[in-house]
Amino acid sequence: MEPIDPSLIDWSRAQFALTAMYHWVFVPLTLGLGLIMCIMESIYVKTGHEFWKGLTRFWMKLFGVNFAVGVATGIILEFEFGTNWSNYSWFVGDIFGAPLAVEGIVAFFLEATFIALMFFGWDKLSRGTHLMSTWMTVLGATLSAWWILVANAWMQFPVGMDFNPETVRNEMVSFAAVALSPVAVMKFLHTVTSAWVLGAVFVVGVSSWYLLRGRHSDFARASIRVASIVGLIAAIATGFTGHQSAVQIARIQPMKLAAAEGLVDGGQGVGLVGVGLLKPGVNWANPQEDPFLFKVEIPRALSILATNDPNGYVPGIRNLLEGGYPGEDGLPALSADQQMAIGKKAIQSLVTYRAAREAGDGAAAKTAEESLRRSFHYMGYGYLNSPEELVPPVAVTFYSFRVMVILGGYFVALFAGLLLLGHRIERVRLIPLGVLLSIPLAYLASEAGWVVAEVGRQPWAIQGLLPNCAAVSRLATSSVQLTFWIFLVLFTVLLLAELCIMLRVVADGPESSSKAPAAE
Repeated sequence: MEPIDPSLIDWSRAQFALTAMYHWVFVPLTLGLGLIMCIMESIYVKTGHEFWKGLTRFWMKLFGVNFAVGVATGIILEFEFGTNWSNYSWFVGDIFGAPLAVEGIVAFFLEATFIALMFFGWDKLSRGTHLMSTWMTVLGATLSAWWILVANAWMQFPVGMDFNPETVRNEMVSFAAVALSPVAVMKFLHTVTSAWVLGAVFVVGVSSWYLLRGRHSDFARASIRVASIVGLIAAIATGFTGHQSAVQIARIQPMKLAAAEGLVDGGQGVGLVGVGLLKPGVNWANPQEDPFLFKVEIPRALSILATNDPNGYVPGIRNLLEGGYPGEDGLPALSADQQMAIGKKAIQSLVTYRAAREAGDGAAAKTAEESLRRSFHYMGYGYLNSPEELVPPVAVTFYSFRVMVILGGYFVALFAGLLLLGHRIERVRLIPLGVLLSIPLAYLASEAGWVVAEVGRQPWAIQGLLPNCAAVSRLATSSVQLTFWIFLVLFTVLLLAELCIMLRVVADGPESSSKAPAAE
């Protein structure tokens, strides 16, 4: 078989990354706005005050515009698994397709059923029934996120499966193990709470614009108060779930953690780089000098983050490639060369098994299958040509991680400050201006989180089992390039259209300018 053109892999990855990052512009705002408008409508149903109905309907308009565009990009994203990554789809289709099917049948059906009642049922349904429709719509969107993140978590931590050498496919043996994987649960919690943060930043930012313009002040203050409470709780929860995710990553994806820290040589009691600047052109597989131009380090913090122990051992990039450090089972960890050798043995065992089956040699087939199962865990390493391929893009991962963490801390301070200031936010004009300018920072933090998650696990399509070079479809590179530019133009037009519509909605303002109730 002819070797795959490396540029085909790069362009296929670029096209998928383009689609995923555009899609992720819309998803967190859907989840975040959804929760806030549910809370506002719940207040309306409880108090009966039309003021809260006006708040809910305004944010619901923005939710609807964003929701519609997000669906379009999400559909394209799922089709790309079959077009650009057909080998991946064949290898794991029986497992990966299950949560996506559940998402389409159950979660999306739930959204589609209740969203019409939510938008058009204000004057036709009772308050309680309409409130239920709103909550069910947002629940459906959240369940969609759950099943998609289950599929993504399986790529990072494949469980609940058995490899069938006859069909060369992984087959699901436990749906519960896939759906309730601890990695899936924590990824869902971290992703959804971070989406709530983005939604809260969006609400306080738009509301601050009204304060700057001297319009709809009661509306803006009430929105800021609700969103700040949601945002503060969500930002703290995001930090907690991020820590728990780091503990998981240290165990199942240690190379991702090492790349996120620019950690070459690990050890016990390792510090966390708070801020730092990497030297350009570093050979991360075997650097001959300190890769940092400068860094400010928090002593022992990385060991705490990764192991919950200030003296815990954290391997660096060189340790992971050379092996020999203490593994979880107490035995020395294998080197990259050893893992690649075992992986090539697994691939050869699969070839031998299939040849023996075709020849009708049952004994040889059984021997080859037993050998395959012993070495299957390292099968993906057999497709690699050198240990250096196991090192992800360190600089991208390192800087993205810092953007995510630093902005996460900023949002905690932002929401706490807004709650402490209360109505005094308007006294200093720079405060609402700064809040408004925080909206793009929320999107930057959200996208940076996904960059860490996906770029940091390269070169794997499925961790340890299937690298990108074995997962990609054998297409003409030119066709992938063409569709990349088509999608770039299409998604940009969709994004600009959404921005124009949302800006018009914001400029028009809420339907009612009624005063907030005195008790509020």
